[in-house]
Amino acid sequence: MTSGFDAPKDGQDDEESGIPSLYTYLGQFVDHDLTFDPVSSLTKQKDPDALIDFRTPAFDLDNVYGRGPDDQPYLYDGDKLFLLGDPIGGATDTKARDLPRNNANPKRALIGDPRNDENAIVSQLQGLILRFHNRTAVDNPNSEFEELQKIVRYHYQYIVLNDFLPRIVHSSVLADLKTAGKFDQKKLKFYHPKNEPFMPVEFSVAAYRLGHSMVRPGYRLNDATLLPIFPVPSENLPEGLTGFRAMNPAWGIDWGRFIDIDVREHDGPDGPKDVKKRRLQFAYRIDTSAVNPLGNLPASVAANPASLPERNLLRGWRLGLPTGQNVAHAMGVTPLTDDQILLGKFLENPITDPKDPDFLKPISSIANGVFANNCPLWAYILTETRSFKEAVKLPVTENKISQTPRLGPVGGRIVAEVFLGIMFGDGSSYLNKCPNWTPKLGAGYALKDFVKYALGH
Repeated sequence: MTSGFDAPKDGQDDEESGIPSLYTYLGQFVDHDLTFDPVSSLTKQKDPDALIDFRTPAFDLDNVYGRGPDDQPYLYDGDKLFLLGDPIGGATDTKARDLPRNNANPKRALIGDPRNDENAIVSQLQGLILRFHNRTAVDNPNSEFEELQKIVRYHYQYIVLNDFLPRIVHSSVLADLKTAGKFDQKKLKFYHPKNEPFMPVEFSVAAYRLGHSMVRPGYRLNDATLLPIFPVPSENLPEGLTGFRAMNPAWGIDWGRFIDIDVREHDGPDGPKDVKKRRLQFAYRIDTSAVNPLGNLPASVAANPASLPERNLLRGWRLGLPTGQNVAHAMGVTPLTDDQILLGKFLENPITDPKDPDFLKPISSIANGVFANNCPLWAYILTETRSFKEAVKLPVTENKISQTPRLGPVGGRIVAEVFLGIMFGDGSSYLNKCPNWTPKLGAGYALKDFVKYALGH
């Protein structure tokens, strides 16, 4: 599920999807909002009944707000605003700030969930959300903290359901969960908590690990900074986007490279003149391939094994997850055949030469056929996307992609039902409190609008 070394690049790429790359890190942020197991390790947790989620399974931004200004005043500037850190530059965002940090070495972020500082991109996304809250407070000076928190949460929840979910789950799957165009709790077939929302292992250990395939080998943050996701000293790349340290003051993100928030300054009638300046980078396709840096993680991140795909597969095996075929049967879905379960890159024009390392390989040909009719759930959910592509409307003309893979009737249904079940199970979510609520900008409100507001546009 990984190949040779992938160098960081920001030009047009056959592996790109039609999904702007900030959605990869919104997905990581959402994961941190829903789940937190501080004692988890690959070998220690083998019993799914023993897994404890120390994060509230709700889209409530507790990874941002922590326990609030009364219990964690060191996160806040007074009783309404968040503290911000040192200025960072290098991009067009002149007000960019690092997260607030302590004085340790290395300096750790003072935030609701330390994992939101684990790389330079999710760290700066967290900073944008702090700024979104602070601007909301300025624009609503008479509102109490709880009301400001609700406004921010509603916008975030709306984006998760109406912008992020449709980008990763096929429209046919989402249509089955709606009545008259609106999500309907009665349409949920599989996610039915008896008492309160919970986190199914099929979701956390398999379906929601789709984001690992969306990660690029590296990202251009601004005109001067193009970095791999991890340092690769053997390739003369000593620096990477790893976090848990003060942000390099030259690493400010030019957000137009990650989300379509503006018309790039180099655009003209024939498209961008210099794709390395202000080019919108797209997430990689949701498929059965991960970039090589994830197949050879630094020792500081993980070891034994150092491959993230291998860790995912081992964890699912140790937790006793059923196969993809068994889950499909249980959901009333006709399973993919072994000939349809292909491993590799789901390119727009698939490689046809069997000698090419990127040629798609049937799972039955792997490991002497041990996986024939026995596909691990995570791999099955990823391979399902090859049959569920949708046309995309691209925000820039330089990208020639016409179709983007999305999660299908097994993986998509698991992700969508868990998202909706958690949202419907939260008495304070907008679906319960104000089911007809929409942001002021209207029903088309999306992540790019959230980013623009946080930036002060």
